[in-house]
Amino acid sequence: MKSALFRAIIPAAMLLLIAGCTVGPNYHRPSVPAAPAWKEQPPWRAANPQDSIPKGAWWTIFGDSELNQYEAQALSANQTIEIARNQLEQARASARITQSGLFPQATIGFSGQRSRLSGNRPASTSTVALAPITQNNFTLPFNLSWELDVFGGVRRNVESSGALYQSSAANLENVRLVITAELAVDYFTLRELDAEIAVVDSATEYQERGLRLVQNRHDGGIASGLDVAQQQTLLESTRTQATLLRQQRAQFEHAIATLVGTPASSFSVPGKPLALEPPAIPIGMPSDVLERRPDVAVAERQMAAQNAQIGVAKSAFYPSIGIAVGGGVQSRDIAQILNVPSTFWALGANVAETVFNGGKLHAQIDFAKSAYGSSVANYRQTVLTAFQEVEDGLSGLSVLSKAADTQHQAVEAAERALKIANDRYVGGLVTFLDVINAQETLLTNQRLATQILGQRLITSVSLVKALGGGWDATSLQAIHVNATTKQAIQQ
Repeated sequence: MKSALFRAIIPAAMLLLIAGCTVGPNYHRPSVPAAPAWKEQPPWRAANPQDSIPKGAWWTIFGDSELNQYEAQALSANQTIEIARNQLEQARASARITQSGLFPQATIGFSGQRSRLSGNRPASTSTVALAPITQNNFTLPFNLSWELDVFGGVRRNVESSGALYQSSAANLENVRLVITAELAVDYFTLRELDAEIAVVDSATEYQERGLRLVQNRHDGGIASGLDVAQQQTLLESTRTQATLLRQQRAQFEHAIATLVGTPASSFSVPGKPLALEPPAIPIGMPSDVLERRPDVAVAERQMAAQNAQIGVAKSAFYPSIGIAVGGGVQSRDIAQILNVPSTFWALGANVAETVFNGGKLHAQIDFAKSAYGSSVANYRQTVLTAFQEVEDGLSGLSVLSKAADTQHQAVEAAERALKIANDRYVGGLVTFLDVINAQETLLTNQRLATQILGQRLITSVSLVKALGGGWDATSLQAIHVNATTKQAIQQ
């Protein structure tokens, strides 16, 4: 009996679905202005055409094994990444929940009751003699309901939830990119501080030798007490600089500990001077950024989700059509509950249409359209920001590359000036103040040279991040939830 009902209902429902339409606008990605080439062109060695940013492990382009180790640790233990990973699972579950609306909803149950009717109950007829009755009532009911998606409201909702699922996947990739880039920036800043500390420590040793020299000359009556005091002042000032640099280094070490998921008190990074040069970075074309940046993909998928919500709002103008099937078996004797005479069933359909709701439906469409318009503006702004960040990285590397060359010459000149000042002081041609000024000038320029190298590496990280870190939006095509028969029969 039931199978005959299903054979009658299911084809009819499928015909309605096939004949139905999906209301609302189909999604098309809005255009954004993109220049044919980058404004800033790299003055350094260009990457070969076959070079590319390593996918999934972009930091390996710097060739630092210690950085590679920290990045791997961050990917497995960073809690911000773990939050985004769980949000992705939430989005997948939400998409599955939405897709369940495409399938019928069925329930089955069982109830058993033993009751006694009063002998003094009101009579339903005058010919039946009333007497107490004790009886059983066993029921095994089955109910099936299905709201047909004739006008596509559920399908648009499925489309929206699928786009949000992909948006969460892109967001996870963006969080990974942000965390790994932040870790690389902190690591290179720490290494730059190591290099600065080495420069300052070297200057301290030189100034200590200078103080001993001046003190000996003072003891021999050649130098004045002013020379000793000036050199002592310079030495203590340099020691203060070293102390402050070590305090800055400790803060970046603590930041790295947090990023790799380790308590700061039990984490340390051995000191090692910075000895890397910025790698060649393949930058591609501006249009490539639209497919490489995960944050752009997040904005684009959110835009697609909002577009589908317009269709959801429009579907509310059309009637809802539902099919309901009920049946089961009922018997006073549980031994006879599966007999044919114990069966019961009911079949029905309903159509409902909203005729008045005070303009709610039109307001919902306006709300959905405004949300879509906002998402379009957000997408375009994200793209513009992406172009800006790439140009910032390119111009930054260009300027810093030139600054590194001129600063190298400045350090060499300062070293020559210090040697000349020392020689002239020993020969009695200048005061010791000239030597002190030369020492300060050399230290300042050496520190600036290390800072420029650190900034070049940090800017390289920012450029790789701005280019998307080797990620590609085509990977989102594999992120989807299919409405399957298995899902339909799961609870």
